[in-house]
Amino acid sequence: MRPSPPTLVLYHHLSTTNAYSWTLYNGIFQRLAGGFSKLVCPVSAQWRLQSMPAGMFNPQSSATEHPLTPAQQSRPLQSRSMATEAAPITRSTSDFDMHPALPLPLVPSHIAPQTVITTLHSFPALEPVKFIHYPTTHLFLPLRKDILHRAIVYEGDATRSGTASTKWRDEVRGSGRKIRPQKGSGKARLGDKKSPMLKGGGRAFGPKPRDFSTGLQKKVYDLAWRTALSYRWRRGELLVVEDADIEQPDENMAREIFTRHGWGKQHRRSLLITKAPRTNIFKALEAVGKEGKALEVDDVDVKDLLSLGRLVIERGALDRMFIEHQSDLVPQHGLQRGFAGAMRGSNVADTAVHEEI
Repeated sequence: MRPSPPTLVLYHHLSTTNAYSWTLYNGIFQRLAGGFSKLVCPVSAQWRLQSMPAGMFNPQSSATEHPLTPAQQSRPLQSRSMATEAAPITRSTSDFDMHPALPLPLVPSHIAPQTVITTLHSFPALEPVKFIHYPTTHLFLPLRKDILHRAIVYEGDATRSGTASTKWRDEVRGSGRKIRPQKGSGKARLGDKKSPMLKGGGRAFGPKPRDFSTGLQKKVYDLAWRTALSYRWRRGELLVVEDADIEQPDENMAREIFTRHGWGKQHRRSLLITKAPRTNIFKALEAVGKEGKALEVDDVDVKDLLSLGRLVIERGALDRMFIEHQSDLVPQHGLQRGFAGAMRGSNVADTAVHEEI
């Protein structure tokens, strides 16, 4: 009697649940019934090909109950020599539009989505151009009020000038002669005229120039940036546009754009963030500052991301924010050249990312 071909199934190498829950690919079973013993595994996750005891599963019944569609029948199958050779988990961004310097989260694709999708709009018409992808570690973070508070306090302390200065009694110009005798006048004791108790004298315990800045770990500060952007994205208050500029610095045009799109004063104003200086739109918004304001990406901090009603940000500016504030996700030596370039030590990736930024 001719022996029947071995019955093979696919299941995930990280699964802690029932292994047979991964045997729902009906088309594979029908091909097994036809004698195929070598299959190709999906590239999006690491799979392992293993054998099952005879009689545990009947491929003939599966082929009868779940026939293949014409598209499945025309799909080619490839083979590999060893069943224990597993395809590695890939992190390529060639399948969708995403900046190459933004690392994907290191989790299997079946556990959670690795990217979130947002729409790129034209400016000022706001017509949809295409979908763009961002890692969930950049634009899908949970709200952390404690981290946002620490970042805002850190920025506020850094902006304090600390230049207040007063003179103590030894810094005031004047004689050191005693004003009146210690006893016999019936009045209070006094020294020289520079005493803090007298008009024109020094000030006791007055302020002196000091540094009010406080410290905050860079990884915490970078996490606050991405948390603020994720909070805006979840609430639908983050709009990604192409180059945000107008033909001429017309304040009426700028007011019309902000009013028609619901970005103006009646909707808590809006912040326009650009990658590079946009002279026309900047001048126009200076004249109609009550509708909103525009900042270059270098002048933005975490407080600016949370203060106004919404964010209208250029894609290049958003990519730059993510690249500069991901120190908790990539090694320190690879911040400016991306995750892949840092892992390979590639100077080519470094140059490409710098040129794009």
